[in-house]
Amino acid sequence: MLGEVLKGIGSALDRHNNFDALRLVAAISVIFSHAFFIGEGTQDPEPLMRLTDGQTILGVVGVFVFFIISGYLVTQSFEMTRSAPRFALKRALRIYPGLFVCLALSAFVLGPLLTELPIGDYVRDPGSYLYALSNFAMITPTRSLPGVYFTAWDATSVVDGPLWTLPCEVSMYIMVLALGLLRWINLPVIAALILIGMGAIWFDTASSEYFIGSALWLLSFFAIGMAMYRLRDSNIFNGKIALIALVGLVLSIPLHSFILFFALFGGYLVIYLAFAKWLPVFPAAKFGDLSYGLYIYGWPVEQTLTLTRLNGGKMPWLELFALALPITVVLAFLSWHLVEKTALRFKPGNQRRMTEPATVRP
Repeated sequence: MLGEVLKGIGSALDRHNNFDALRLVAAISVIFSHAFFIGEGTQDPEPLMRLTDGQTILGVVGVFVFFIISGYLVTQSFEMTRSAPRFALKRALRIYPGLFVCLALSAFVLGPLLTELPIGDYVRDPGSYLYALSNFAMITPTRSLPGVYFTAWDATSVVDGPLWTLPCEVSMYIMVLALGLLRWINLPVIAALILIGMGAIWFDTASSEYFIGSALWLLSFFAIGMAMYRLRDSNIFNGKIALIALVGLVLSIPLHSFILFFALFGGYLVIYLAFAKWLPVFPAAKFGDLSYGLYIYGWPVEQTLTLTRLNGGKMPWLELFALALPITVVLAFLSWHLVEKTALRFKPGNQRRMTEPATVRP
Protein backbone atom coordinates (compact mmCIF):
# COMPACT_ATOMS: atom_id res chain seq x y z
CA MET A 1 0.00 0.00 0.00
CA LEU A 2 1.03 3.60 -0.38
CA GLY A 3 1.43 3.98 3.38
CA GLU A 4 3.62 6.84 4.43
CA VAL A 5 4.95 7.58 0.96
CA LEU A 6 2.34 10.25 0.30
CA LYS A 7 0.94 12.79 2.72
CA GLY A 8 -1.67 15.50 2.75
CA ILE A 9 -3.45 16.21 -0.51
CA GLY A 10 -1.69 13.46 -2.38
CA SER A 11 -2.85 10.85 0.12
CA ALA A 12 -6.41 12.11 -0.02
CA LEU A 13 -6.46 11.91 -3.81
CA ASP A 14 -5.21 8.34 -3.67
CA ARG A 15 -8.32 7.27 -1.85
CA HIS A 16 -10.74 9.12 -4.12
CA ASN A 17 -11.84 6.05 -6.03
CA ASN A 18 -14.27 3.18 -5.69
CA PHE A 19 -11.92 0.22 -6.11
CA ASP A 20 -12.72 -1.02 -2.60
CA ALA A 21 -16.44 -0.83 -3.30
CA LEU A 22 -16.13 -2.65 -6.62
CA ARG A 23 -14.07 -5.44 -5.06
CA LEU A 24 -16.61 -5.76 -2.26
CA VAL A 25 -19.47 -6.05 -4.76
CA ALA A 26 -17.46 -8.59 -6.76
CA ALA A 27 -16.84 -10.75 -3.68
CA ILE A 28 -20.48 -10.66 -2.63
CA SER A 29 -21.57 -11.55 -6.17
CA VAL A 30 -19.44 -14.70 -5.98
CA ILE A 31 -21.13 -15.77 -2.73
CA PHE A 32 -24.53 -14.89 -4.21
CA SER A 33 -24.04 -17.01 -7.34
CA HIS A 34 -22.61 -19.97 -5.46
CA ALA A 35 -25.73 -20.03 -3.27
CA PHE A 36 -27.70 -21.28 -6.30
CA PHE A 37 -25.31 -24.09 -7.17
CA ILE A 38 -24.45 -25.16 -3.63
CA GLY A 39 -27.96 -24.83 -2.26
CA GLU A 40 -30.05 -26.10 -5.16
CA GLY A 41 -27.60 -27.91 -7.41
CA THR A 42 -28.22 -25.69 -10.43
CA GLN A 43 -27.23 -22.23 -11.63
CA ASP A 44 -29.99 -21.94 -14.21
CA PRO A 45 -32.22 -19.60 -12.11
CA GLU A 46 -29.33 -17.22 -11.33
CA PRO A 47 -30.24 -13.71 -12.62
CA LEU A 48 -27.29 -13.13 -14.96
CA MET A 49 -27.52 -16.70 -16.20
CA ARG A 50 -31.10 -15.98 -17.26
CA LEU A 51 -30.28 -12.53 -18.62
CA THR A 52 -27.44 -13.81 -20.80
CA ASP A 53 -29.32 -16.92 -21.90
CA GLY A 54 -27.00 -19.28 -20.08
CA GLN A 55 -23.68 -17.64 -20.93
CA THR A 56 -22.40 -16.89 -17.43
CA ILE A 57 -23.25 -16.07 -13.82
CA LEU A 58 -22.63 -13.06 -11.60
CA GLY A 59 -19.95 -14.94 -9.69
CA VAL A 60 -17.83 -15.39 -12.81
CA VAL A 61 -18.24 -11.71 -13.64
CA GLY A 62 -17.12 -11.01 -10.07
CA VAL A 63 -13.90 -12.92 -10.83
CA PHE A 64 -13.47 -10.86 -14.00
CA VAL A 65 -13.84 -7.65 -11.98
CA PHE A 66 -11.18 -8.83 -9.53
CA PHE A 67 -8.75 -9.52 -12.37
CA ILE A 68 -9.47 -6.22 -14.13
CA ILE A 69 -8.84 -4.23 -10.96
CA SER A 70 -5.79 -6.34 -10.17
CA GLY A 71 -4.34 -5.63 -13.61
CA TYR A 72 -4.61 -1.91 -12.94
CA LEU A 73 -3.33 -1.93 -9.36
CA VAL A 74 -0.56 -4.50 -9.77
CA THR A 75 0.86 -2.68 -12.79
CA GLN A 76 0.87 0.51 -10.76
CA SER A 77 2.45 -1.33 -7.86
CA PHE A 78 5.38 -2.46 -10.00
CA GLU A 79 5.97 1.00 -11.41
CA MET A 80 5.89 2.50 -7.92
CA THR A 81 8.13 -0.18 -6.42
CA ARG A 82 10.84 -0.45 -9.10
CA SER A 83 12.39 -3.42 -7.32
CA ALA A 84 11.75 -7.09 -8.10
CA PRO A 85 12.26 -8.36 -4.51
CA ARG A 86 10.09 -5.60 -3.05
CA PHE A 87 7.36 -6.17 -5.61
CA ALA A 88 7.38 -9.93 -5.01
CA LEU A 89 7.24 -9.45 -1.24
CA LYS A 90 4.33 -7.03 -1.49
CA ARG A 91 2.35 -9.40 -3.66
CA ALA A 92 3.14 -12.42 -1.46
CA LEU A 93 2.07 -10.61 1.71
CA ARG A 94 -1.25 -9.76 0.08
CA ILE A 95 -2.08 -13.33 -0.93
CA TYR A 96 -0.41 -15.91 1.26
CA PRO A 97 -1.00 -15.04 4.95
CA GLY A 98 -4.78 -14.98 4.60
CA LEU A 99 -4.69 -18.09 2.40
CA PHE A 100 -2.51 -19.96 4.91
CA VAL A 101 -4.97 -19.42 7.75
CA CYS A 102 -7.96 -20.28 5.58
CA LEU A 103 -6.36 -23.55 4.50
CA ALA A 104 -5.32 -24.41 8.05
CA LEU A 105 -8.85 -23.84 9.34
CA SER A 106 -10.31 -25.90 6.51
CA ALA A 107 -7.92 -28.84 6.88
CA PHE A 108 -7.51 -28.97 10.63
CA VAL A 109 -10.76 -27.55 12.05
CA LEU A 110 -13.51 -27.96 9.47
CA GLY A 111 -12.20 -31.29 8.18
CA PRO A 112 -12.03 -33.09 11.54
CA LEU A 113 -15.49 -31.78 12.45
CA LEU A 114 -17.17 -32.92 9.22
CA THR A 115 -15.27 -36.01 8.10
CA GLU A 116 -17.04 -39.33 7.97
CA LEU A 117 -13.78 -41.02 8.94
CA PRO A 118 -12.70 -41.70 12.52
CA ILE A 119 -10.64 -38.75 13.70
CA GLY A 120 -7.55 -40.89 14.01
CA ASP A 121 -7.85 -42.03 10.40
CA TYR A 122 -8.40 -38.46 9.23
CA VAL A 123 -5.32 -37.21 11.06
CA ARG A 124 -3.19 -40.02 9.65
CA ASP A 125 -4.49 -39.62 6.10
CA PRO A 126 -1.91 -37.80 3.91
CA GLY A 127 -4.77 -36.13 2.06
CA SER A 128 -5.49 -33.96 5.09
CA TYR A 129 -2.06 -32.36 4.78
CA LEU A 130 -1.86 -32.52 1.00
CA TYR A 131 -4.95 -30.31 0.73
CA ALA A 132 -3.33 -27.51 2.74
CA LEU A 133 0.14 -27.85 1.24
CA SER A 134 -0.89 -28.19 -2.41
CA ASN A 135 -3.29 -25.25 -2.28
CA PHE A 136 -0.73 -23.08 -0.51
CA ALA A 137 2.03 -24.02 -2.97
CA MET A 138 -0.51 -23.72 -5.84
CA ILE A 139 1.00 -26.75 -7.53
CA THR A 140 -1.60 -29.31 -8.67
CA PRO A 141 -3.86 -28.33 -5.75
CA THR A 142 -6.37 -30.85 -4.44
CA ARG A 143 -9.97 -29.84 -3.90
CA SER A 144 -11.19 -32.23 -1.22
CA LEU A 145 -10.46 -33.51 2.27
CA PRO A 146 -10.60 -37.18 3.34
CA GLY A 147 -14.15 -38.28 4.12
CA VAL A 148 -15.63 -34.77 3.84
CA TYR A 149 -18.79 -34.50 1.75
CA PHE A 150 -21.34 -31.72 1.67
CA THR A 151 -24.20 -31.77 -0.83
CA ALA A 152 -25.48 -34.37 -3.26
CA TRP A 153 -24.37 -32.23 -6.22
CA ASP A 154 -21.30 -32.47 -8.42
CA ALA A 155 -19.19 -30.35 -6.06
CA THR A 156 -20.03 -32.48 -3.04
CA SER A 157 -16.42 -32.82 -1.89
CA VAL A 158 -15.06 -29.43 -3.03
CA VAL A 159 -13.97 -27.60 0.11
CA ASP A 160 -13.20 -24.19 -1.39
CA GLY A 161 -14.08 -23.80 -5.05
CA PRO A 162 -12.86 -20.22 -5.67
CA LEU A 163 -9.25 -21.13 -4.85
CA TRP A 164 -8.76 -22.20 -8.48
CA THR A 165 -8.28 -18.56 -9.46
CA LEU A 166 -5.42 -17.83 -7.04
CA PRO A 167 -2.69 -19.62 -9.05
CA CYS A 168 -3.92 -17.68 -12.08
CA GLU A 169 -3.65 -14.44 -10.12
CA VAL A 170 -0.12 -15.24 -8.99
CA SER A 171 0.86 -16.09 -12.56
CA MET A 172 -0.30 -12.59 -13.57
CA TYR A 173 1.96 -11.10 -10.89
CA ILE A 174 4.90 -13.05 -12.29
CA MET A 175 4.01 -11.86 -15.80
CA VAL A 176 3.97 -8.20 -14.69
CA LEU A 177 7.31 -8.66 -12.95
CA ALA A 178 8.87 -10.24 -16.04
CA LEU A 179 7.48 -7.61 -18.40
CA GLY A 180 8.50 -4.85 -16.04
CA LEU A 181 12.07 -6.06 -15.79
CA LEU A 182 12.21 -6.26 -19.58
CA ARG A 183 10.64 -2.80 -19.84
CA TRP A 184 7.82 -4.28 -21.90
CA ILE A 185 4.84 -2.90 -20.01
CA ASN A 186 3.69 -0.87 -23.00
CA LEU A 187 0.50 -0.66 -25.03
CA PRO A 188 1.60 -2.85 -27.99
CA VAL A 189 2.58 -5.70 -25.67
CA ILE A 190 -0.55 -5.27 -23.55
CA ALA A 191 -2.72 -5.25 -26.70
CA ALA A 192 -1.11 -8.54 -27.72
CA LEU A 193 -1.91 -9.99 -24.29
CA ILE A 194 -5.55 -8.90 -24.63
CA LEU A 195 -5.82 -10.58 -28.03
CA ILE A 196 -4.21 -13.78 -26.73
CA GLY A 197 -6.61 -13.82 -23.81
CA MET A 198 -9.64 -13.23 -26.02
CA GLY A 199 -8.45 -16.04 -28.24
CA ALA A 200 -8.33 -18.28 -25.19
CA ILE A 201 -11.94 -17.33 -24.39
CA TRP A 202 -12.96 -18.05 -27.98
CA PHE A 203 -11.39 -21.52 -27.83
CA ASP A 204 -12.62 -22.04 -24.26
CA THR A 205 -9.24 -22.99 -22.82
CA ALA A 206 -10.78 -22.89 -19.33
CA SER A 207 -12.21 -26.34 -20.03
CA SER A 208 -8.69 -27.70 -20.38
CA GLU A 209 -7.36 -29.91 -17.60
CA TYR A 210 -4.10 -27.93 -17.63
CA PHE A 211 -3.50 -24.85 -15.49
CA ILE A 212 -2.30 -22.78 -18.45
CA GLY A 213 -5.78 -23.03 -19.96
CA SER A 214 -7.40 -21.32 -16.98
CA ALA A 215 -4.67 -18.67 -16.76
CA LEU A 216 -4.98 -17.80 -20.45
CA TRP A 217 -8.78 -17.67 -20.15
CA LEU A 218 -8.43 -14.93 -17.51
CA LEU A 219 -5.52 -13.13 -19.19
CA SER A 220 -7.51 -10.58 -21.19
CA PHE A 221 -9.31 -9.29 -18.09
CA PHE A 222 -6.05 -8.68 -16.25
CA ALA A 223 -4.46 -7.20 -19.37
CA ILE A 224 -7.31 -4.73 -19.95
CA GLY A 225 -6.67 -3.46 -16.42
CA MET A 226 -3.04 -2.98 -17.38
CA ALA A 227 -4.12 -1.09 -20.49
CA MET A 228 -6.41 1.19 -18.48
CA TYR A 229 -3.51 2.04 -16.18
CA ARG A 230 -1.33 2.90 -19.16
CA LEU A 231 -4.11 5.11 -20.58
CA ARG A 232 -5.05 6.73 -17.27
CA ASP A 233 -3.77 10.18 -18.31
CA SER A 234 -5.24 10.15 -21.82
CA ASN A 235 -8.73 11.45 -20.96
CA ILE A 236 -10.15 8.09 -22.00
CA PHE A 237 -12.49 7.92 -19.01
CA ASN A 238 -15.54 9.91 -20.04
CA GLY A 239 -19.28 9.42 -20.22
CA LYS A 240 -19.52 9.09 -24.02
CA ILE A 241 -17.04 6.23 -24.20
CA ALA A 242 -18.67 4.62 -21.16
CA LEU A 243 -22.05 4.73 -22.93
CA ILE A 244 -20.55 3.12 -26.05
CA ALA A 245 -18.98 0.41 -23.88
CA LEU A 246 -22.29 -0.22 -22.14
CA VAL A 247 -24.14 -0.53 -25.45
CA GLY A 248 -21.43 -2.88 -26.74
CA LEU A 249 -21.77 -5.05 -23.65
CA VAL A 250 -25.55 -5.22 -24.02
CA LEU A 251 -25.29 -6.10 -27.71
CA SER A 252 -22.82 -8.88 -26.91
CA ILE A 253 -25.61 -10.83 -25.19
CA PRO A 254 -27.69 -11.72 -28.29
CA LEU A 255 -24.41 -12.41 -30.10
CA HIS A 256 -23.64 -15.00 -27.40
CA SER A 257 -20.29 -13.29 -26.86
CA PHE A 258 -20.85 -11.72 -23.45
CA ILE A 259 -17.73 -13.19 -21.83
CA LEU A 260 -15.58 -12.47 -24.86
CA PHE A 261 -16.52 -8.81 -25.01
CA PHE A 262 -16.68 -8.27 -21.26
CA ALA A 263 -12.89 -8.21 -21.41
CA LEU A 264 -13.08 -5.04 -23.52
CA PHE A 265 -16.34 -3.30 -22.64
CA GLY A 266 -16.68 -4.56 -19.08
CA GLY A 267 -13.02 -3.93 -18.38
CA TYR A 268 -13.36 -0.32 -19.45
CA LEU A 269 -16.56 0.17 -17.44
CA VAL A 270 -15.04 -1.23 -14.25
CA ILE A 271 -12.15 1.24 -14.26
CA TYR A 272 -14.43 4.05 -15.44
CA LEU A 273 -16.75 3.46 -12.48
CA ALA A 274 -13.79 3.34 -10.11
CA PHE A 275 -12.91 6.94 -10.99
CA ALA A 276 -16.29 8.36 -12.08
CA LYS A 277 -16.56 11.81 -10.50
CA TRP A 278 -20.36 11.67 -10.51
CA LEU A 279 -20.27 8.70 -8.15
CA PRO A 280 -19.73 9.34 -4.43
CA VAL A 281 -16.84 7.42 -2.91
CA PHE A 282 -18.39 4.57 -0.95
CA PRO A 283 -16.44 3.83 2.26
CA ALA A 284 -16.33 0.10 1.55
CA ALA A 285 -13.13 -0.38 3.56
CA LYS A 286 -14.37 1.46 6.63
CA PHE A 287 -14.22 -1.76 8.64
CA GLY A 288 -11.31 -3.23 6.72
CA ASP A 289 -10.61 -4.60 3.25
CA LEU A 290 -12.93 -7.59 3.47
CA SER A 291 -13.11 -8.58 -0.21
CA TYR A 292 -10.34 -11.21 -0.11
CA GLY A 293 -11.70 -12.83 3.03
CA LEU A 294 -15.21 -12.89 1.59
CA TYR A 295 -13.87 -14.53 -1.55
CA ILE A 296 -11.94 -17.37 0.11
CA TYR A 297 -14.35 -18.10 2.97
CA GLY A 298 -17.72 -17.81 1.20
CA TRP A 299 -17.74 -21.24 -0.46
CA PRO A 300 -16.77 -23.35 2.63
CA VAL A 301 -19.32 -21.45 4.72
CA GLU A 302 -22.07 -22.18 2.20
CA GLN A 303 -21.02 -25.80 1.85
CA THR A 304 -21.07 -26.26 5.63
CA LEU A 305 -24.49 -24.65 5.97
CA THR A 306 -25.96 -27.16 3.52
CA LEU A 307 -25.27 -29.86 6.09
CA THR A 308 -28.23 -28.51 8.05
CA ARG A 309 -30.26 -30.34 5.37
CA LEU A 310 -30.11 -34.07 5.95
CA ASN A 311 -28.87 -36.39 3.21
CA GLY A 312 -27.71 -33.58 0.97
CA GLY A 313 -31.17 -32.12 0.55
CA LYS A 314 -31.80 -28.83 -1.21
CA MET A 315 -31.48 -25.52 0.55
CA PRO A 316 -33.23 -22.53 -1.09
CA TRP A 317 -30.61 -20.19 -2.51
CA LEU A 318 -32.04 -17.14 -0.77
CA GLU A 319 -31.96 -18.82 2.61
CA LEU A 320 -28.42 -20.04 2.04
CA PHE A 321 -27.20 -16.63 0.88
CA ALA A 322 -28.93 -14.84 3.78
CA LEU A 323 -27.27 -17.16 6.30
CA ALA A 324 -23.87 -17.41 4.63
CA LEU A 325 -23.21 -13.72 3.98
CA PRO A 326 -23.15 -12.45 7.61
CA ILE A 327 -21.11 -15.45 8.75
CA THR A 328 -18.61 -14.89 5.96
CA VAL A 329 -18.45 -11.17 6.73
CA VAL A 330 -17.44 -12.01 10.31
CA LEU A 331 -14.75 -14.42 9.11
CA ALA A 332 -13.50 -11.86 6.57
CA PHE A 333 -13.41 -9.18 9.27
CA LEU A 334 -11.33 -11.43 11.53
CA SER A 335 -9.10 -12.46 8.62
CA TRP A 336 -8.37 -8.84 7.76
CA HIS A 337 -7.74 -7.52 11.26
CA LEU A 338 -5.96 -10.54 12.73
CA VAL A 339 -4.03 -11.83 9.71
CA GLU A 340 -3.98 -9.79 6.51
CA LYS A 341 -3.60 -6.32 8.01
CA THR A 342 -0.87 -7.56 10.34
CA ALA A 343 1.03 -9.15 7.47
CA LEU A 344 0.77 -6.02 5.33
CA ARG A 345 2.69 -4.06 7.94
CA PHE A 346 5.78 -5.79 6.61
CA LYS A 347 5.24 -4.48 3.08
CA PRO A 348 8.22 -2.44 1.89
CA GLY A 349 7.70 1.16 0.88
CA ASN A 350 7.46 2.33 -2.70
CA GLN A 351 10.42 3.72 -4.64
CA ARG A 352 8.81 6.87 -5.96
CA ARG A 353 9.42 10.59 -5.63
CA MET A 354 7.08 12.62 -3.45
CA THR A 355 6.30 14.82 -6.46
CA GLU A 356 4.82 11.86 -8.36
CA PRO A 357 1.68 10.84 -6.46
CA ALA A 358 -0.02 7.68 -7.64
CA THR A 359 -3.67 7.56 -8.59
CA VAL A 360 -4.67 4.76 -6.23
CA ARG A 361 -3.34 2.65 -3.43
CA PRO A 362 -1.68 -0.55 -4.73
